[in-house]
Amino acid sequence: MSKVQLRSQQWFGKTGKDGFIYRAWMKNQGIPDDYFQGKPVIGICNTWSELTPCNAHFRELAEFVKKGIIEAGGFPVEFPVMSLGETLIKPTAMLYRNLASMDVEESIRANPIDGVVLMCGCDKTTPSLVMGACSVDLPTLVISGGPMMKGKFKGKEIGTSDVWRFAEAYKLGELTQKEFIEAEACMARTPGHCAVMGTASTMATMVEALGLSLPQNAAIPAADVRRKVLAQHSGRRIVEMVNEDLKMSKVLTRPAFENAIRVNAATGGSTNFVIHLTAIAGRLGVDLKLDDFDEFSRNIPLLANIQPSGEHFMEDLYYAGGLPALMNQMKEHLHTSIVTVNGKTVGENIENTPIYESSIISTFDAPFKPDSGIAVVRGNLAPNGAVLKPSAASKELFKHRGKAVVFENIEDYHARIDSEELEVDENSVMVLKNVGPKGYPGMAEVGNMGIPKKLLQKGVKDMVRISDGRMSGTGFGTVILHVSPESAAGGPLNWVQNGDYIALDVENRTINWEVSEEELAARKVAHPFEKPKTIRGYVGLFIDHVEQADQGADFDFLKGGSGSVVTRDSH
Repeated sequence: MSKVQLRSQQWFGKTGKDGFIYRAWMKNQGIPDDYFQGKPVIGICNTWSELTPCNAHFRELAEFVKKGIIEAGGFPVEFPVMSLGETLIKPTAMLYRNLASMDVEESIRANPIDGVVLMCGCDKTTPSLVMGACSVDLPTLVISGGPMMKGKFKGKEIGTSDVWRFAEAYKLGELTQKEFIEAEACMARTPGHCAVMGTASTMATMVEALGLSLPQNAAIPAADVRRKVLAQHSGRRIVEMVNEDLKMSKVLTRPAFENAIRVNAATGGSTNFVIHLTAIAGRLGVDLKLDDFDEFSRNIPLLANIQPSGEHFMEDLYYAGGLPALMNQMKEHLHTSIVTVNGKTVGENIENTPIYESSIISTFDAPFKPDSGIAVVRGNLAPNGAVLKPSAASKELFKHRGKAVVFENIEDYHARIDSEELEVDENSVMVLKNVGPKGYPGMAEVGNMGIPKKLLQKGVKDMVRISDGRMSGTGFGTVILHVSPESAAGGPLNWVQNGDYIALDVENRTINWEVSEEELAARKVAHPFEKPKTIRGYVGLFIDHVEQADQGADFDFLKGGSGSVVTRDSH
């Protein structure tokens, strides 16, 4: 095999003034001259930040990646990019996913990098890094930060999904303020992202299922030393990938995306998976449609008994055999001959991987739940589709008809949800408008609206809820999300009124709004649609260029990629 022409030598291999400049200022960090003489330069793209608590341990983890790179004969260079902390950023980290992807793309392309290790953890750090790297298309590998260890509170194991339960208990006076504060520390007691199959764990699962990480990446806890060993092995492997010229486009093929959809179904992954995987596919030119998520997950049952769809936690999944063991149970439904970043096929990576705990990972023939995956519903309320997570919903609400209780925006919801005067009962359908990509803006995780206090007091645990927004992957309930087109783009949701009947039929994949064409036309005349006002800066750019949820909510001008070639020098 001929030796790969290293991209970094277009910088470090130059003679004269340009080469002097490219090398000299790097040497002020104590780098020996031989490092510039043909060693593969590996960029470690790090989303460490103290404002992103899930990724706050990445400085240490990066050192193990560096060890592996040096052992394999590479030259490691760590660089920061915008870090998106899901728990702190207002109004929502999703507003900045596309911006972070641009940061990643341009940072990789502009610098003397031959291969990349993406250090991801908190929800949006994974898709933003993968999207940006796809648009450059160098050899790339992902190392996730790993989930927290499960928490302990009052003798019970807890994780992020319990936040929603604690909030309801606090609202009802069943938890005191002191107990509420105590629960915070009991839940978040180690480094890492959410301990359940929330969006962060879904993203870690996604990259492993796509073949973009080494096996077992998805579930090793952040605090487990085996996460560091995986990081070191990842460092070694990326150097080999550069020498093999194993680029992202060779791994992220259409069959890899189909595998990821099926694995997401089997693990009860987040609905946010839809938006992020669609956006990633768009950067590579892979034709992935919303209906593909329904088609490829429809016959896949729930194999992972992990919250919020099940009972247990991500660390339990690892101890039970990890994602390879789960994928081995569904191998007949996967493309097993495609290559992954470790140079082996999917089939080779999952072959003979046993289940160590059948209460955590089930067999395909005896699953935990028959309903899983992503259900895509359509109708006159969502012409371009909306999504539901059946494994986290209430079966008795899969076919439901009720009167709409409408909240015009998130402020309206907060102002009235717990009012005794709110006209709502357990048969109502709660509707939240203007929380989509353009309307929030950024499409916040507010779709799993809390149950009104007066219904909680009656013991109501779930209701049909509809919005053009998203919900946290740690959330649960019969929640219809990502209604497209959104209210703020002139979608039908914009004209729904209190008392309108809405009918949901999950089995037949329909969601219909019982309003005549004549009545809708009259409402449009009485309340003309107004586009969101363009404002300055990035938010204005976002509103003007973000695509709808069914297209992945990426920017229209970021589809595809510009490759890695840069022909002009800087001096």
